[in-house]
Amino acid sequence: MAQLKVHNSLKPGAPVPFTPKEEGKVSWYACGPTVYDHSHLGHARNYVSTDIIRRIMRDYFGFHVNFVMNITDVDDKIILKARRQRLLELEKAKTYSEPDLSKIATTAFQSYAQGNLPELLKSPDNSELSPSNYATRRDAAYGKVLAGGTLTGEGKPGDAEAKMKMHLTNLTTAATAIQENKVFGGADEILLPYLDSLYKESIDGNNHTIWTDVTKYWEQQFIEDMDALNVMRPDTITRVTEYVPQIADFVDQIIKKGFAYEADGSVYFDIAAFEKAGNPYARLRPESRNDKALIEDGEGSLGKSLGGKKGAGDFALWKKSKSGEPVWPSPWGEGRPGWHIECSVMASDKLGSNMDIHSGGVDLAFPHHDNELAQSEAYFCEHGKGPHNWVNYFLHMGHLSIAGSKMSKSLKNFQTIRDALNTDYTPRGMRVVFLMGRWNDGVEISPDMRTMAEGWETTVNNFFVVVKSLIAEKGASTAEVLKSLSINSEEGLASSLDKAQKEMNVALSDSFNTPRAMQVLYELIKEANIHITTHKSNMDVGGLEAIARWITKMVGIFGLDANATAPYNGLGWASSAASKNQTPKETVEPFAAVFQTVKSEVESLSLHSEVLDQLLAANVDGEFEALVSAGRTDPEQLVMPYLRTVSKIRDEIRKLAPSSPSKKQILALSDRIRDDDLTNLGVYLDDRGDDQGALIKFVPKEELLAQREEKAAKEREKLAQKEAAKLAREKLEREKEEKAKLKPEDMFRDERFIEWDAEGIPTKTKDGEEVTKSARKKMEKEWKNQKKIHDAWKAKSGA
Repeated sequence: MAQLKVHNSLKPGAPVPFTPKEEGKVSWYACGPTVYDHSHLGHARNYVSTDIIRRIMRDYFGFHVNFVMNITDVDDKIILKARRQRLLELEKAKTYSEPDLSKIATTAFQSYAQGNLPELLKSPDNSELSPSNYATRRDAAYGKVLAGGTLTGEGKPGDAEAKMKMHLTNLTTAATAIQENKVFGGADEILLPYLDSLYKESIDGNNHTIWTDVTKYWEQQFIEDMDALNVMRPDTITRVTEYVPQIADFVDQIIKKGFAYEADGSVYFDIAAFEKAGNPYARLRPESRNDKALIEDGEGSLGKSLGGKKGAGDFALWKKSKSGEPVWPSPWGEGRPGWHIECSVMASDKLGSNMDIHSGGVDLAFPHHDNELAQSEAYFCEHGKGPHNWVNYFLHMGHLSIAGSKMSKSLKNFQTIRDALNTDYTPRGMRVVFLMGRWNDGVEISPDMRTMAEGWETTVNNFFVVVKSLIAEKGASTAEVLKSLSINSEEGLASSLDKAQKEMNVALSDSFNTPRAMQVLYELIKEANIHITTHKSNMDVGGLEAIARWITKMVGIFGLDANATAPYNGLGWASSAASKNQTPKETVEPFAAVFQTVKSEVESLSLHSEVLDQLLAANVDGEFEALVSAGRTDPEQLVMPYLRTVSKIRDEIRKLAPSSPSKKQILALSDRIRDDDLTNLGVYLDDRGDDQGALIKFVPKEELLAQREEKAAKEREKLAQKEAAKLAREKLEREKEEKAKLKPEDMFRDERFIEWDAEGIPTKTKDGEEVTKSARKKMEKEWKNQKKIHDAWKAKSGA
């Protein structure tokens, strides 16, 4: 097996060899979510990609992985979300007259615009911004952004424009709500910051339930989302609120080592002192260490007014709590943890002073992860012994973007995981999309990528269905088929499988190169399908099964089968949990019922042949009981005696149909068995030529029903078109007949003319002018045609 190499953000460039500190074991800390809102596709990208790597390390490379993930339940965004929500609830409980509420909302509207979109307040006549004149000002000031461009009209739109669009959406919704007197519910987004500015001091910081009620709810939502995506749960989950005393102790130790200082109740990390002692800072993103915007974002919106920093890049380890913020006791007064210190304390508590892997989204690299490294290495370092190494490998998942902007909760440009799973994706389909891209690359999901992923999944689905059908048709047990591999497996399939396994090892050893791994599986299936097409008489079913079982193992390792468990020794997608809870008899009951119904109906038709008589007399229940006695539990194997017999009965009666007086009934029964009886059980009979008989295929019931409905819809459309064409023809015939009834002498007798000759051809127009020769010539021609069809009508009708 090739040496595993990984992209390590601590060593930019090509992948480096992965060597865990303890052979066969991996200690891993992953930055978890900040729980204050819905999880979106950006989170799915991060946590599904992390899960894929974790599964590959565990189930492919055989590492014992100790996976720790935190839940951030103390954070500026959480504080604001929970506090503002509580203040809005209190405001809604007050009694306001309609004019008073409208006045409050309008003031909040103006305040929101001033703080986020100041261009809206500019006006040639110096008039105030109001909900009624908002739309005009919006289009004038931000029309370019709304049209998909930038504010300046140059370059491509990015996060700044995405943020503008978010604020414009909030103001647009609020303007409509205020004018319609539907303030609460419609204008909440602009009321929240306004009410917070008025009443935040009224919130009791010692009552932590104001915040934990919110975080507990969103944590549960996150866990449910991850379960839906088949993301394995962490071995250990840590929460910031459970670690506050340890965090204070950790900070105090950093102060004692001379790498942090207290200022007005807050504690800051001293970057200059840390570097002066020979320690490196910003190891992950040195180019970003002076990025003011990133530094401010890392400190949080509530930390902007805190002062006393020695250096511009120094960051908060402990924040003095202001009014309306949660508080905990500390040696420096009441306060709360800084964002970065949280992970350092929790990770170190569970994994010690050095860990193999730390991971998270690439957007956390600076300042969050760089600050984590600095403060942790400051805590563990020993003076005179050089820098301490806290993390050996840093893995950063590429972010997901929409139209060039990172998907984020703060920008509200996201699609929630739940919405995506209810509309655009299945959990497996979403994971396939992420597997198609490198875990450390940015991803912008395009229609082409979706199409490619759907095609890959369909190819795998069809291959599993066909191989299982071929095995069932052969009638051999799994043991018999596997035993035959060393004797009968064609060299071509065996060598194809061996080649694919070697290429898979190379791909996964290359920093978990899943795009290449997915291509390896696709190419192997393609070769197997060519074999199926070109070897109908001497097909190597054993070789095909070996390939299908290896592919089953790999898709299981990638987490694509939510119903499967390691070591993934099955064939195809595992049965649902519901079917696993059934007894064998309960599993086969509907299939046995179809068999009995078909048997009775065929017997009532009085059809006979040597083969048919044997099938009708077969002890199918006995075959099923033999499988149960042999310990078989696979639902598809258990129902096969009934399915195989029904399929063969159908094959035989179709052969008898042409010479039978009951031909019409036989063919109708044959269609019903295929299109109704078995479709409703998730089974498709693929009729083949050359007297091969139908191939039994297990296909999801929903898929078959959808195909049946699509077929029926097309048939209905075809019949409707046929009926419409018939009605159109009938209408045309009626119109022709009505026209034919008209005597040629009467065809020109209308208001256009005042004189006619004996045959009814006009001689003078209504203006008293003679009809021109050319006009008369044209009318004579029309007259002759009308006489011809009129005479024909008279002859046909006897008139």
